[in-house]
Amino acid sequence: MQLITLDMVYYLLGIIVAFVAIRVALDKNHPNRLGSSVFWGIFAVTFLFGKQIPPLYVGYLLLIMVVLASIGKVTKSKEEETDTEEKEQHAVRLKNKIFIPALFIPVFTIIGTLLLDKIHFGSVLLVEPDPKKVALIALGIATIIAFISAMRTTGAKMAVPVNEGSRLLQAVGWAVILPQMLAALGGIFAKAGVGSVVSGIVKDILPAQYPFVAVAAYCVGMMLFTMVMGNAFAAFAVITGGIGVPLIVQMHGGNPAIMAALGMFAGYCGTLMTPMAANYNIVPAMLLDLKDKNAVIKAQIPTALPVFIINMLLMYYLVYHF
Repeated sequence: MQLITLDMVYYLLGIIVAFVAIRVALDKNHPNRLGSSVFWGIFAVTFLFGKQIPPLYVGYLLLIMVVLASIGKVTKSKEEETDTEEKEQHAVRLKNKIFIPALFIPVFTIIGTLLLDKIHFGSVLLVEPDPKKVALIALGIATIIAFISAMRTTGAKMAVPVNEGSRLLQAVGWAVILPQMLAALGGIFAKAGVGSVVSGIVKDILPAQYPFVAVAAYCVGMMLFTMVMGNAFAAFAVITGGIGVPLIVQMHGGNPAIMAALGMFAGYCGTLMTPMAANYNIVPAMLLDLKDKNAVIKAQIPTALPVFIINMLLMYYLVYHF
């Protein structure tokens, strides 16, 4: 028996998103009240009742969300933000103390990941003893701690995080579900054997018998597949299984740990250059109301390409020498 489970974190997320759906549904001035409230309502249902609903029907619900987003029915409300003068007053009052709650998230996530599954009260465990879930539970607890800290630091009333959280979620809009969907797509590709197909194509086209070619194919594959998928984690399973392991590790005896670490970094370089990584590249443009939604990507490309080349050369040297 466990006191805290990952499902509890999902239920909390579901309650938060459900509140956004209700708030949108009651907002008579919302430009797309029906479409937006349905979108957030379905999203809340997947968190609250995802285990009880058959996977096929969850898929149908997600398709409805995709359709609503595609036809432009998921937009933010016309709520007014805090005026600039008030924001400046808060900035002067709080100064760098405002960053303390944000720092609590990584600190307590690491501590929780290392310790939570070791805490028990007799036969009752504090959290689920699953290494894959402990980190996520720790992240959820760390976020709650950071929230409490932020409330104490700012002295804000409960209405402030409620209203601002709703406004920010609406500003992010449909992009909030993209990381989950892309990660799921990566898992589907891996199960479907896309990695094997990619491996065969690379062996047929490129002279993979040369160690550098194997490294270049792996790094370029990680970068390009990440740009398509929008998520380096989704690309990792496919490209590592299809190119990294059979060519770098098995054919040339490369170090798998170094290959995996620098391979993910190659994927992150792709993240900097694609609109598919909406949470990193499109959402900031939306939150800042930039006219050019690709402005963040354009600013990152001159950095991403040199970093990618250096990373690839480092892998070529390190993966075969250590």
